[in-house]
Amino acid sequence: MTSTSAGAVSYRATRLTVEAGPDMARFRERYERAVPPSPAEKVTELVRRQAPWQDMLDLMAATSPLEFFIFFANDVEPTVRLAGDQASGVAYLMGNSTIMERMFRYQPAILLYAPLHTAIWQNPGGCAHFSFDKPSDQFRSFAEPEIAETGTELDRKMAALLGHLGVPVPKELLTR
Repeated sequence: MTSTSAGAVSYRATRLTVEAGPDMARFRERYERAVPPSPAEKVTELVRRQAPWQDMLDLMAATSPLEFFIFFANDVEPTVRLAGDQASGVAYLMGNSTIMERMFRYQPAILLYAPLHTAIWQNPGGCAHFSFDKPSDQFRSFAEPEIAETGTELDRKMAALLGHLGVPVPKELLTR
């Protein structure tokens, strides 16, 4: 494990936004079907019985074919309506604990970016959008080859998710 002392790290991150169609609610529904809720109760049971790690790997693989889970969703629309805002938006924490662990063992601070932060949003009269930061940019900032490699893998998994959802896949996800 790398030990990082106190300090500052500057890095470049690429925010990616794709058009997700005219109907945010419909895209959100498709996204939440493709990225199911984390199976928290089953994970808790594995932890309770101190199950072998392979049981966790098997659970994650069986529960989400695209290998992503929603850990948290924050629908801000009800709150921002109080201020008179007309845009809509939902922020998500999305990821996979077994993928996170492959980086965590080298640097626990990767928890800053795992799970990934994603957002579905729409301005009044406009198209819905899906936004997120390119995972490899975030994880490359730790200067640890194994973490950077997993970040690149997450780029490919995000590209697969977008393809599954039928939205454009930014070229930035397909390059190293």
